[in-house]
Parts: sequence; C-alpha cells; structure tokens
Amino acid sequence: MKYLITCLLAAATTATGFAQQRSMKLWYTSPANATAKDGTSPWKDDPAWLQALPIGNGNIGAMVFGDVNQERIQLNEKTLWNGSQADNDNPEAARYLPEIRNLLFQGKFKEATELTNKTQVCKGAGSGNGDGSKVPFGSFQTLGDLRLDFGKSSRCTSYQRSLQLDDAIVRVSYEQDGVHYTREYFVSAPANVLAVKLSADKKGAISFSATMDRPERFTTKAAGNELEMSGALNNGKGGDGMKYIARLQARNKGGQVTYSGDRMTVKGADEVVLYLAASTDYLPNYPVYKGRDFKGLTAKALQAAAALPYAQLKQAHIKDYQRLYNRVALQLADDTADDIPTDVRLQRIKETGNDNHLTELYFQYGRYLLISSARKNTLPANLQGIWGNKTLAPWNGDYHTDINVQMNYWPAEVTNLGELHLSLTNFVQSLDKPAARSAAVQFGGTGWCIGPIVNVWGFTSPGEHPSWGLTAGSSGWICEHLWEHFAFTRDTAYLRKVYPTLREVARFYMGWLVKDPVTGKLVSGPASSPENAFEAPDGSNGTISMGPSHDQEVIHELFTNVLQAAEVLQQTDPFLDKLRDAKNNLLQPQIGEDGRVLEWAKPYPEKEPGHRHMSHLYALYPGNAFNEAQTPQYVNAARKSLEYRLEHGGAQTGWSAAWVTNMWARLKNGPEALKAFNIILAHKSAYNLFNLHPPFQIDGNFGATAGIAEMLLQSHENMITLLPALPAEWKNGTVNGLCARGGFVVNMSWKDGKLVAATLHATKGGGCQVRYRDQIVVLNTEAGKDYPLDALLR
Repeated sequence: MKYLITCLLAAATTATGFAQQRSMKLWYTSPANATAKDGTSPWKDDPAWLQALPIGNGNIGAMVFGDVNQERIQLNEKTLWNGSQADNDNPEAARYLPEIRNLLFQGKFKEATELTNKTQVCKGAGSGNGDGSKVPFGSFQTLGDLRLDFGKSSRCTSYQRSLQLDDAIVRVSYEQDGVHYTREYFVSAPANVLAVKLSADKKGAISFSATMDRPERFTTKAAGNELEMSGALNNGKGGDGMKYIARLQARNKGGQVTYSGDRMTVKGADEVVLYLAASTDYLPNYPVYKGRDFKGLTAKALQAAAALPYAQLKQAHIKDYQRLYNRVALQLADDTADDIPTDVRLQRIKETGNDNHLTELYFQYGRYLLISSARKNTLPANLQGIWGNKTLAPWNGDYHTDINVQMNYWPAEVTNLGELHLSLTNFVQSLDKPAARSAAVQFGGTGWCIGPIVNVWGFTSPGEHPSWGLTAGSSGWICEHLWEHFAFTRDTAYLRKVYPTLREVARFYMGWLVKDPVTGKLVSGPASSPENAFEAPDGSNGTISMGPSHDQEVIHELFTNVLQAAEVLQQTDPFLDKLRDAKNNLLQPQIGEDGRVLEWAKPYPEKEPGHRHMSHLYALYPGNAFNEAQTPQYVNAARKSLEYRLEHGGAQTGWSAAWVTNMWARLKNGPEALKAFNIILAHKSAYNLFNLHPPFQIDGNFGATAGIAEMLLQSHENMITLLPALPAEWKNGTVNGLCARGGFVVNMSWKDGKLVAATLHATKGGGCQVRYRDQIVVLNTEAGKDYPLDALLR
C-alpha cells in the first residue's frame, strides 16, 4: 500500500537534542585493583585493566581504576607510536604479477602460491609479524600511568564507582576513617586536559603523593609548579623517534602542594583538582610526520585549564559532549530503577539470555566510546579506540583495513555522529601520497591503493605474508566510508573534497583488473579472501586466487559510487565512460549448487567453514548490492552462506559476532540478530563492557552498536524502512535521532511490537520513500521541516 504525502509540516524541533529518559551509566560496588601488575604480552588482557573505566576526548584517553588507598589512572595520547616512516614498497613485486595470474588461470595453485609468497610482499620487516614495537612499523603505546598514593591501608565502606554516559564523567565515592570521599574524572575536549577532582566532607582530609611513570623511555621530574614526564620512543631503526610530554598540575583549597624530585605532594587539603595535559611531536605530514609544538601546546593548555574555575571547566566539557551524545535516545526497557551493578547484569545474562537495559546501555556505550576516541580533527579510532596499557598493543593497535577500522565507524552516521566520521575520512586522504607510491612502486600501476595494515607513518604496502597481507579489496572498502558520509549528509562540498581520492582508487583498479580467459569478465587478483583458505583443485592449500567474491563486490560498489559522485558533481571525463564499461563487465559473485554465495570465483571447499571473516558477504553488509528490491537471489544465497558459517562455528570472535548481528538485521531477522548480539554480552564482554576478540578489540563495541541501530532503521534500498528487524523481546520502545541516507532524522515509538508514532526530519530536503511492513509513504520534503508519518500507522 503506497501513500503520497507532499505537505505534512511541523516545527523543526526533532533533529537533535534528545535526553535519554533513564540515566545511562556503568556502575560497580568495588574498585579495580590499582596495584595489580600488567603483563607484557599483548595477546593476554590484564583483568584489573579491563575493570577500569575509559574516558577520553579523541586526543587523550585514560582508564580510571578508582582504587581507594592507591589510585591508578592509565594514560594514552592517541598519536603516541614508536617506529618511524620507512620505505616498504617492493619494486620487484610488480614484474611477477603476470606470471602469477597465468599460473592461477591454469589451475597451478601450488606454483602460484609459492611465487606469490616469495614476491608479493612488502620490503623490509613490515609489521614485524605483529610486533611492530621493534621495527619501523611501530605500535600504539601507553603514555604511562598517573599514580596517587594516599598513604593509607584502612578499609572503606559504601563504595561506588560509575561511568555516567550522560555527561562522560567517572565518579567514585566511599567512606573511610569517618570521612566521605568523592572523586570526579573527565577528559575535556574544549580544554584538551584530563581533570580529576578529589573532595572530602571534612577539612584537611586529603593528602597524597602523585607520580607519573611508564614501562620504558621516560623521565619524570618536578619543574616549577608542575610535574613533567617526557621522553622519546624507539624509531625502529636504532634511534629516537616520536617525542612526548605529559604535564601535571594541582589546584588546592586548603593544605599545601609541593613539587620535588619525581613527585608532587599534597598535604592536608580540603579539595584538590588535578590537571593533566599531554601531547607528542607528531603531525600527519608525509614523509616527515613531525613538527607539532607539543611542549608549547601542553604548557598553554595546562595554564588555561588551571586558570578556569573547576565548575566552568566541567560545564564546558559537559556541553561539548552532550552536543553529540544527546542526539540519540533509545528506550527498550521499562522505567524501573537501575539497581543492579553492571558486572552483576553481565553475569545474569548468561542465565537469562536477554536484558533490555543492558542492550540500551551497550548501545549508548558504543556511541560514548566513539565520541571519546574520535573527534573530527584527530587520528581515527584504532583497534583499541584510544585505550591501551602496553608498549606493544595487540596487532600493533594499527588500522586494519580488511574490516576492523571500518567497523569502528559503522555506527557513526546512523547514530547521528557523522562529523566523527571525518576523523577517518581525513586520515584516508592524508594517505594520498604514500598510497599513490604503493600503486606505482609495489604494483607498477597508477592511482591509489593501500594494504590491510596501515599505521600513523604512512605504511600502505602489503603485509609480510600474502595470505593476509595481499588484500586488494582494502582500498575499495575504505572508500565506502568516503561515500557513506555523503550518502547520509548529501554534503556536496564534502563530496567534492573526497572525489579525487575515490577516482584515484578506481583508477588503480582499472589497471589492476584483468580479463578472465574463460569467462571474458574482469577479475581482481592475485588476491585473498580475508583471511580464509581453500582446498585448491591441485591438492594444495590455497589462499590466493583470481576474482574472489569479496574483491569483486567491493570494486563493483566503488565504481558505482564514483559514477554517482561524478553525476552529482557534474563531472565529465572520458575515464568515466571506461569505468562504466568496466563495471558492466566485472565478474559477479557466483552462487554455488547448494545455493550459497561462493567465497571464491569457483566452488573451492573452505579450509575453515566457520571462519571469523565473512568477506564474501560484504555486499550484504556493510555493502548493499545484495538487497531484496534488486537482487533477491543474492539475499537468499547470503542467508544460506551465513547459516552455513554459523553451523560450523562462525562468529567466534567479538567483532565477528557484531558483524553477524548486522547481517541478520539486513536479512530482517530480528530474533537471530538479537541472538548474535546477546552472545556478545554473555561471552565477549569484559567487566567494563569492552568487547573481546579476545584480547580487547574495540571494533566489536562499535559494530554491535551499529547492529542495534540496523535492527531499528534501514535506508540502503533507496527506501527508509522502520523497525525492519524488531525482535519480540523489544516489545515496547522509543528511539529518537537515528539517521537515514538522504539527510533524514527519524523518531519513532512502538507498542506491543507495532509502530504507534513516527516523524521524519529532513535536513536537506528532497524526495524519499518510507516503509513500514507493507505500507510505503512517498514524501517530497523541504529542508528543516518535520513530517509525521501517520499514513504508516493506519
């Protein structure tokens, strides 16, 4: 049933500014152990660290332990990497490509794989086989620890610790020796400082010493009225690399503050506010990557913050944070009191199977983590967001472009945090020079390309082993994010800015694709299907082939987006005609005899039928070429592929379960989407709700947040679909502020599983269609106006 509505107007009041009806917080009745020692292995999480609570502003991150007699605040500065820029493009690689392709076309997989493994790798040490801390690739590292020693050993009572998502403040309170103590911790984006306020209900009750340290390469000293920790990290070439500094200062009411040796000491204060500023000398200016006035910037930030009244600093922080956070409100649970600590809820869901309040909390926590780890003018959120306590992070804490950094940004647009997406898109464009060099030197081509691992030093080469490091689809996949920001915002000025990068990546693929001698279709290769293997027809173990479905889907999507962008921008270029012809001649993903989407161009048996990556289903999610309106046969085949993967043990990692949540949502199967999400809560969530691969990897948090939104709203079929995958457990609910492609914001509520109210806000104006079940409303909208969707509710 279809309705045409052209003039339903209301005041433009529903675009942003939705306070969550129930306060959202993570809370606990015990501290994390601040004296527990961290291990050195990046592959094993430290239990106490996973009990600490994260705060951040996109530049500075901190993990608050909230311990009583000795406090630990583990610190991060997102640009703090060891390593340095290096030449990793292999000029010998390109000349072997024709031979490898011919061997693959001839079915000589063993010979092709041996030659690929020998030649199609980066020059140098690459990522150090996951240990970049000893080679130029480097690793994201901890800045260190701020430690407060209160000189006590007595026990406390009435302890509570919380992270309030509404204002991004960690609070600690307890009774000790007849005194009620309270603390507040936050990282201010406007001031770019960490602030810690310590209070007591009795005068002169606050005394402690403060020190700063890190596992290596640091000096801490008193310098005037502040404590400084500084040093230079290993550049991976035997010398000093990135320089850093952290400055700590206190403002006290009552008592005395002194700075001497390697510590700050507070005695007999009524109240103390600590301010910490941190920075490095990193700048994203290839190939130097240096030049920031880190000493001057931190000195200025600390001076400015300390000069403000604490209440003013705090209010500016809250206003800045809530400007982003309050754009979306979700209510799935009833309005009973939140009287169960978060860790207890996590344990209970293993028995109950579902907890709607925990679902709401996890959704908003994902948005909180993105706000805290990625601002518009910062580096993107990495594999750990902005939080890590080691000098070697898991997988170096880098930017994996075969799903992981992309998953970090899946919730950005739909959950109304679109400008945070720019931290990724700006970073992608900062790679223009090294990516063009990799295309030319490594592959002997033109245009722009990157491999599956990227760092802050412009590493765009393949990895050191082709089974995972030769992922041709990485370039196109990352470009999906350049396009998606435009698809949601319809910002043509932005599109004009990113169009050259989109075009250059397409230009690389135009030179990379070759004609299959049997089908005559264009195929990508040699390439892997991240990161799976197959049984080759010649009996060998295969990872490299021609035309894996993942590459074909990604390239088809990229070509489509470039052509659409050119049309919007009114570009005329003979290259576009060639691109259109190539798009029409791409080998399409194949469907096997059993009805599944083939992962490779031919029906090779998978080595791991339950593999964590589901790369051949890219076109279902996050892509959208597999959809019910245009390609129902592929939707059915994707469903069978997903079921097969799961039957064989798929989704065993936290981020993979998040991917499954989104794919079930795209398949409009609410029960299975919720089942996948609840697996994350029950089995892949730490005490502090960090998502576990394991070890901790933040993409699962972001992917699951996107999955919840995808169950409630979809806009990928040239149609805005309301409540497409609503499970029975979400019987009643309200969500305000979710975004749809085309520049629309949606508010809706439902009862007994049925929609009862919905409003569409148009930010740009233009035509759109809105669907709920079998009803469709056609709208011709004006920018800035609201449209009640009453026709859908009849």
